[in-house]
Amino acid sequence: MISGAAVGICVYAISRTGGTYLFAVTGGLAGALVAVGLDVYRRAARLTEVRVTVPQLSELTFVVNNDARQVAWQLFIESVTRVSVQRLQDDEGLLRETMTSLYGLFATTRETLKVSRPSTHVRAGLTVEALAVNFLNAELRPFLSKWHPRLRAFEEDHPGRSESEWSQASECRADLREVQDHSQQYVLAFARLAGVRDAEAMLGATAASRLSADGAHLLPRAREE
Repeated sequence: MISGAAVGICVYAISRTGGTYLFAVTGGLAGALVAVGLDVYRRAARLTEVRVTVPQLSELTFVVNNDARQVAWQLFIESVTRVSVQRLQDDEGLLRETMTSLYGLFATTRETLKVSRPSTHVRAGLTVEALAVNFLNAELRPFLSKWHPRLRAFEEDHPGRSESEWSQASECRADLREVQDHSQQYVLAFARLAGVRDAEAMLGATAASRLSADGAHLLPRAREE
């Protein structure tokens, strides 16, 4: 209440002045507003380097700002909540359900990139878009292009029969496990770019324990500089 009264008195005093003093006060206020705006802009545009180990590639340096972190967060949430990134054993789940989930993840990731603004141009370092595109083209697309037509052909030729009767089921599941392991690593990479804490816990205790046992040395590691 007191501060409000003080502001009111200042505004009234300024309104009663004129000439050079009025211009000086107005200019000072405008300068202060510009300074605040520039500070907010610098905070939003501030670039941070994050190093992440990507499946099938070496440790890479990514450059992110607040906008890129938001995109990485969206990609992380879209990925971590899908059954397609949870590894299936030979006697668990359905290939059709998992493959449909992978198709949905592919479409959602591409749509997220389409509606997002491109990252700020930098001289060195990769962007979150580069990581997402590599996820689509190096992991999801090859698996889906190979196995979706084969599974569909089996379903059309043998309607009503169980997937366990498919002669290529074991081979498909083996490839699927590899894709799911890599997908989990990409999910954790998105989390690191977004600054998410406890990403392994969000993936689930089962998935985290399997990653520790099967490929802990491949998990994306990041450090901010």
